[in-house]
Amino acid sequence: MQHFVVIGITDHPQPWFPPEVLAIIKNGRVFSGGKRHHEIVASLLPDGAEWIDITVPLDDVFERYRSLGDKTAEHPLVVFASGDPLFFGFANTIRRKMPEAEVVVYPTFNSLQMLAHKLVMPYHDMRIVSLTGRPWPEFDRALIERASKIGVLTDREHTPATIARRMLDYGYTYYNMHVGEHLGNPEREKITTLSLEEAAKREYAMPNCVILDGKTVEHKGLYGIPDSAFALLDGREKMITKMPIRLLTLQALELPQRQVFWDIGFCTGSVSIEARLLFPHVQIEAFEIRPECETIIQENARRFGAPGIGIHIGDFLATDISGLPRPDAVFIGGHGGRLKGIMAKVLTVMSADGVMVLNSVVAPKVLTDSHRLWDEACTELGLRQEPPTSIQLNDNHPITILKCRR
Repeated sequence: MQHFVVIGITDHPQPWFPPEVLAIIKNGRVFSGGKRHHEIVASLLPDGAEWIDITVPLDDVFERYRSLGDKTAEHPLVVFASGDPLFFGFANTIRRKMPEAEVVVYPTFNSLQMLAHKLVMPYHDMRIVSLTGRPWPEFDRALIERASKIGVLTDREHTPATIARRMLDYGYTYYNMHVGEHLGNPEREKITTLSLEEAAKREYAMPNCVILDGKTVEHKGLYGIPDSAFALLDGREKMITKMPIRLLTLQALELPQRQVFWDIGFCTGSVSIEARLLFPHVQIEAFEIRPECETIIQENARRFGAPGIGIHIGDFLATDISGLPRPDAVFIGGHGGRLKGIMAKVLTVMSADGVMVLNSVVAPKVLTDSHRLWDEACTELGLRQEPPTSIQLNDNHPITILKCRR
């Protein structure tokens, strides 16, 4: 078993440690951390100390750790990390990569705590999101759920300016942004409070972090967006899943308990956008063959504040889906008469407990009988159908909501 001691530090060039931690450093043999950490603690390391830089790929770093073998039993490998090593920190990475290792942690304040302290801002109610080496979904979810206070860990791609621009693009304009740069360094520390418009135009020194404070949070979302509020394809009102049908469809998809939703044939994006706003924990991938619909769904997503929908333009049957997350809920909004092929392709990736839903229009002039194709496909593919739901709105043709599962 290998032994690690993980010590949290700030950006202060002359760090202070309690006697217990100083003794660990004095008796250490092998140390590790980022290049910036090495610069900060170099004067405290004993003569002859070995240093292992933490750089990507991390697999190479952990191979070096493992090569130390039992040597760490007497002299634990000492790792320096930023702030609290258990707060989106390197101690978590050690536990994931080497679950058998013994880990002892000596934390200090993390950057968001330090920024809150400087602002004299209570942070017990702050929603925490890390964008350090991570994509946008959790940040988008915090916005959609109207979190009034969001703490964000940044990186060189997800900068305060990039974050501000994304928020402005999707209409989340009612936050102030507090930016902390080089927190803990008395010579370089800088704290700025800005509007999002101001924040979007500036550059910032690394490392930095952000607290978003939305004191006048607006709830512009509705349970059922009016059809008239959407941008439409060529202004055609019939080319949208009507709001009552949309909500029944989402109910059939069981989205509260789902993780990945595919919307095939999204057109205006109404189903994807409604799902995104009502169930922001769900990852959504939307597919459409008509290229002009890409602009329409983007416009609607910004209009209603629904970031994070994956958009795929092209023939679904020719689309490479191998790198996409496996869906556990699928809605087929359009199929062009190729319903059986689409369902068969979906089944190659759909999770074992997944559900599939189709809205079938009962109209005398419809050339393809979607309901008949659905029944045939379910029989041929071994899918179990659930009782259909039929509904008619005003003078529109009746619609049957069809649902099946493996």
